[in-house]
Amino acid sequence: MTVAPTYSGKVRDVYDVGDGLLLMVASDRISAFDRVFSEPVSDKGRVLTAMTAFWAGELAGIAPTHLVATDPASFPAIASQIADVAGRAMLVRRAEMLPIECIVRGYITGSAWKEYRSAGTMHGTVLPEGLEESSRLPEPVFTPSTKAVEGHDVNISFEQAEELVGRNLAARAREVSLAAYSRGAARALERGIVIADTKFELGIIDGELAICDEILTPDSSRFWPADEWKPGAAPPSFDKQPVRDWAEGTGWDKESAPPPVPAEVLQATRERYVAAYEQISGLAFADWWGVATTHGAKGEGRA
Repeated sequence: MTVAPTYSGKVRDVYDVGDGLLLMVASDRISAFDRVFSEPVSDKGRVLTAMTAFWAGELAGIAPTHLVATDPASFPAIASQIADVAGRAMLVRRAEMLPIECIVRGYITGSAWKEYRSAGTMHGTVLPEGLEESSRLPEPVFTPSTKAVEGHDVNISFEQAEELVGRNLAARAREVSLAAYSRGAARALERGIVIADTKFELGIIDGELAICDEILTPDSSRFWPADEWKPGAAPPSFDKQPVRDWAEGTGWDKESAPPPVPAEVLQATRERYVAAYEQISGLAFADWWGVATTHGAKGEGRA
């Protein structure tokens, strides 16, 4: 017998397990340009969960997170009715989520670079002249967006974010997001990875703003090898950029159903996800719960 999720998103399925707790299960589904592809990336959900658990510990002191446990032994009985849950699931506290995406950019790339090239701005704010693609910004910038239920998120100004959540909460969201990004980016850089930008999901738990959902993962962030970064070019990435690049090259209109992703693109993406986790955390992915090792056993995981 299996149970149906309370909510199913692009990547995660969420189950209400009572007592103010949720079980969030990360699938291997891959999305880009707000579309979910039919072909999964093997073990991606486990990488996202392992990475989030790592960062939840690293960011302690900046803000609480909603994470309670990742050890399957700590899960409620309902977890036994969910297929392949080990290593993919987080037991979390329920939060009242903010209706904005809390994006932080440390480098100018992606949609921000496109806007700068055409208008000299980022989210409507004028930037210094002469910046090149992938340039490091003078300081990290909080660039919120809407959280679209359907379709594409829309970049908004900080003032518009204030209108959506209130002045004080918007200021606190910016403070938490910038602090979390700065600490994470510094930690990653020590391990040879540039975090160019990232997206945080924040929510209110017991009256306090908390970091929720995934944290500084290859799905929510853009990771570059530090030794290959230089202004003026887009570095290779540790995230799902192989899927983005391939999709861009197909001529797909990004509105219709996505074309099938080739196996080599899926494998290249998996390798980058795993490499990002291992390089940043210093931990072996094979030791995470549910991961098959070369001996055919299952990883027992880390608390």
